[in-house]
Amino acid sequence: MRPSISKFCFACGERNPIGLRLRIEGDTQRVSTHFRPRREHEGWEGVTHGGIIATLLDEVLAWICVKNGLNAVTARIDVKFRRPAKVGEEISAHAELTQVRGNHVKGRAEVRSRDGGLIAEADALLLRVSALP
Repeated sequence: MRPSISKFCFACGERNPIGLRLRIEGDTQRVSTHFRPRREHEGWEGVTHGGIIATLLDEVLAWICVKNGLNAVTARIDVKFRRPAKVGEEISAHAELTQVRGNHVKGRAEVRSRDGGLIAEADALLLRVSALP
């Protein structure tokens, strides 16, 4: 059974009034999204909260699985923050799969500034599931 993507997903749900409403683009090789953090996404003054950055990474990792027909949930994500993302600065997130072996799916993701500077990167282990609750 293929789980359906919720229209209320915090990251990509089009009906979530407080969500990020990300639009994911790409194919089986690589997915991407663009986002401009607003004041309500702030941690330190003028700086995008690290949890928002981690959400972007997790979301593109989930979507690269979707694009490859894999039902998978994040088991572990190792995020390395490289520099702050300014509120109001357009950023992009990208992901690709690095390994699919049995029920284990590994992926790599990154968030970059408009000029290509690395903001954060992540390696993740996702677990394939037959269905979600």
